Amino acid sequence: MFDSVLVWFRRDLRDTDHGALDEALRQARRVHCAFIFDREILDALPERADRRVEFIRDSLLELDQALRLRGGGLIVRHGWPREEIPRLAQELGVAAVFVNRDYEPLSKRRDAAVAATLRRAGIDFRSCKDQVVFGGEEILNRAGHPYTVFTPYRRAWLARLTEDRPPTPGQPPTGALAALPAADQVPTLHAIGFRSSDPGAPRLATGMSGAQTLLDDFLGRIARYAEQRNFPAIKGVSYLSVHLRFGTVSIRHLVLQAIAHGALLDPAGGAATWLGELIWRDFYFMILDHFPHVTESAFRPAYDAICWEQGAWADEAFAAWCTGCTGYPLVDAAMRQLNQTGYMHNRLRMLVASFLSKDLGLDWRRGEAYFASKLNDFDLAANNGGWQWAASTGCDAQPYFRIFNPLTQSERFDPAGKFIRRYLPELSKVPDRHLHAPWRMSQSEQAACATFVGDAIRQPLVDHETARQRTLARYSVVRNRAAP
Repeated sequence: MFDSVLVWFRRDLRDTDHGALDEALRQARRVHCAFIFDREILDALPERADRRVEFIRDSLLELDQALRLRGGGLIVRHGWPREEIPRLAQELGVAAVFVNRDYEPLSKRRDAAVAATLRRAGIDFRSCKDQVVFGGEEILNRAGHPYTVFTPYRRAWLARLTEDRPPTPGQPPTGALAALPAADQVPTLHAIGFRSSDPGAPRLATGMSGAQTLLDDFLGRIARYAEQRNFPAIKGVSYLSVHLRFGTVSIRHLVLQAIAHGALLDPAGGAATWLGELIWRDFYFMILDHFPHVTESAFRPAYDAICWEQGAWADEAFAAWCTGCTGYPLVDAAMRQLNQTGYMHNRLRMLVASFLSKDLGLDWRRGEAYFASKLNDFDLAANNGGWQWAASTGCDAQPYFRIFNPLTQSERFDPAGKFIRRYLPELSKVPDRHLHAPWRMSQSEQAACATFVGDAIRQPLVDHETARQRTLARYSVVRNRAAP
């Protein structure tokens, strides 16, 4: 039993079902809690008004209050964790620092550096599982290797869940939180060099209470999730991704909710479909953990031989894609949604990623980086996994010859154009029958709706069928190569 320890919060901004906090309270008489605004991350952000920083800060206010109600509080610093955590640990005189395990390569190197510094000072570094239901070596194939195909991984994951069910925390904690002076407060955005985001933009529901509100709302319609999740104009998804990203809700709690709503009883039902998405999340964390090269290159090395478009045209095409000016309404509406709100519906993420890599022929890493700069819920594992899936370069990826048609995707998943009109108001007068391909309207039809090609209507950047043939040729360099 330790006398006192420090829990370092990172992407786990809650005080319930918290791996490191619960374990620290079981192993120590007194537990200090801290969060570091990491300058290694924040100083690299291009904008000083970042919704994610604002989300973190607002969530920290709620976390601090929750900890104070339990007799503790949250120490918040702004600096480099490699320096701040060892310094704080020595100031507090703790015997150990507890953290929740991270799976990103940079985070693992950071933690290794912090652990080494602490060890030199005689302080333990304890890493706990929290971000995933199963991680590390818990789900392996019969040969003892990590899975690289999702379907058998999913079967093994569900089998392990059945064996271990339910995935609940361990023994109740017995320690106490260390009190924090009332004068110690979470710093303002201004104090860490940021400002509030656009007041006209949609506000995110932050903190544990925001996550619970969204979860309660979703559970009332989870039965329809399988049918409605692909339609961006419908309130069909959970909207919990940003809360999973910053840990204001526990992944174990969500899995238990899925089970409670029949996920293991009806494989085709909404709860089971949603549970499948949570399993994909674990899968991509596992891939990132075991195959860190994916952050720089294709999961399958043979696909690094693909020659992507380069030069002035490629740069112009990329700029058009980023700003929602490709001429394909659903693609453009999706990018406008991302730029305006920091969110994009998952069906649309697949569509715009396919469009970038297979219609425009641009390197998927350019799109991955753009998403990383814009998404409120940016998570390296899921973002990289999704982009490599769409570009057919990743594990268990979509076959390279399966190329999303932006017109049929638009007609199928936004048939009435409700989503398109929300983000492309310049097309508001275009009739439904022409909305998905407005450039095909005759002169008289353009005049009838006062919406003209070259003005509100953009000619498509590329012809999809022509682009498809180019993509098939582009991928021919790997067509006959075996995956590793």
